[in-house]
Amino acid sequence: MQGSCLCGTVKYEVARIDMPLTHCNCQTCRKAHAAAFNTTAGVMREHFRWTAGESVLTSFESSPGKLRHFCSRCGSHLMAERSGNPHVVLRVATLDEDPGMRPVQHIWTSHRAEWLSYEGLTEYEEWPPGR
Repeated sequence: MQGSCLCGTVKYEVARIDMPLTHCNCQTCRKAHAAAFNTTAGVMREHFRWTAGESVLTSFESSPGKLRHFCSRCGSHLMAERSGNPHVVLRVATLDEDPGMRPVQHIWTSHRAEWLSYEGLTEYEEWPPGR
């Protein structure tokens, strides 16, 4: 599977996803992604590789030992890692294709955004009429 940042400068390849897709609601993920939650999946290091733009990657240590890697041009957060772990944490939304899996859990629900709700909301496939 191929993945990339918003501007297309940084690209990566994943041979396979090794852990379940998970929605993380922790405060650091919410802040890093400016979203109510972030969908992640573990990928063993040998199944992940950068294919372009590695020189423009920037990293931020968001908690002791945890590096979040993002494109320095567009700001897309692509993956995170802890040096001692055998896997990296992929930001699933940066994949360029459907991973063929669906999320199985929400974690860090103690940090869940109180305002997040889907019940009773009108849905549009694209822009609402008149926009």
